[in-house]
Amino acid sequence: MADEQKVGELPSKPPLWTDPKFRAIAFQVIISAALALFIVYIVRNTLHNMELRGIATGFGFLSNEAGFGVLQSLIDYDETYSYGRTFLVGLLNTLLVSALGIFFATLLGFIMGVARLSTNWLIARIAATYIEIFRNIPLLLQIFFWYFAVGINLPHPRQSIALSDVAFLSNRGIYIPRPVQGELFWLTLLAVATAIVAVIVVAKWARKRQEQTGQLFHTFYVSLAILIGLPGAVFLITGSPLSWEYPELKGFNFSGGIAIIPELFSLVLALTVYTGTFIAETVRSGIQAVSHGQTEAARALGLRESWTLRLIIIPQAMRVIIPPLTSQYLNLTKNSSLAAAVGYPDLVAVFAGTTLNQTGQAVEIIAMTMAVYLTISLVISMFMNWYNAKMALRER
Repeated sequence: MADEQKVGELPSKPPLWTDPKFRAIAFQVIISAALALFIVYIVRNTLHNMELRGIATGFGFLSNEAGFGVLQSLIDYDETYSYGRTFLVGLLNTLLVSALGIFFATLLGFIMGVARLSTNWLIARIAATYIEIFRNIPLLLQIFFWYFAVGINLPHPRQSIALSDVAFLSNRGIYIPRPVQGELFWLTLLAVATAIVAVIVVAKWARKRQEQTGQLFHTFYVSLAILIGLPGAVFLITGSPLSWEYPELKGFNFSGGIAIIPELFSLVLALTVYTGTFIAETVRSGIQAVSHGQTEAARALGLRESWTLRLIIIPQAMRVIIPPLTSQYLNLTKNSSLAAAVGYPDLVAVFAGTTLNQTGQAVEIIAMTMAVYLTISLVISMFMNWYNAKMALRER
């Protein structure tokens, strides 16, 4: 009789705390609550101490007049503008340095990475020497070198180095012609955008055609013709609505044109040369990660070396190159904060430096500066992760 009752009973339900899902959620809730309480405690304690010392808090200072000038600004700015404007000026200068550094470092890194694997002994040794020298010298020293040893030791404006009398290089910076747009120049810009879209459409059509028929379509020359022909035709039809303002020597310096100050030139050059070494090694390792059988198969098919590299090796190597390349982009962006060492007015120098010293709003200014670098890094990571997913191998 007792055995029949045991058979009819349901197994007892295990305690809730033994459920792995419940434990995982519970631990996350506890840790999140503890972290939130810690942050609240830190903020309240900081505000209390600042109040005791008579330090003002809040972001009202952003509307106060700055009263100091900035060496370079991509937007209108003078001493009468507010501290909020200095934040924008520093932010744009930081974005400018980061964008230029990423572009030129990528270009230099890819060239040197491929050159290091060249079968030409001299080219391979030049690339290896460049990498070994500049990779092992601290970035700050390189910035000092390009600024103090090269930038400010260039000739004075009256003895400047002229390039065809349109560009000038001196210790005041690099002066190049500035484009002045006419009324109908927007049509040329519209034609450029249309040409880019047309090139993308042609490239997708050529790829689809190759997948269906196996026939190659040489998109390079067609794309080049579209990119040059369409905007060029619109530019001529609209009466060439673009003129140039050339720099002229007046007094002790040049006026007119676009001036690239030595601080910007030195910083971009140092970031490019330094980060380019790491990108070169990333590219070299990515290319070597591709099976040598791929190269042999391409040669067996009679493909040229340039086609083998562009169509077979590089596309496969990119899957290895992109993740470490993302880290180099993030490092370059954060390393741009060393601009303060040579006086370039980036976000750290203008906002976290001069503005902080004048207002004393250390907590707010440092928090805003950190938030900017965090946002830039997250945007770069999101874009590179999207590009990495796009380049990933898809199995069918």
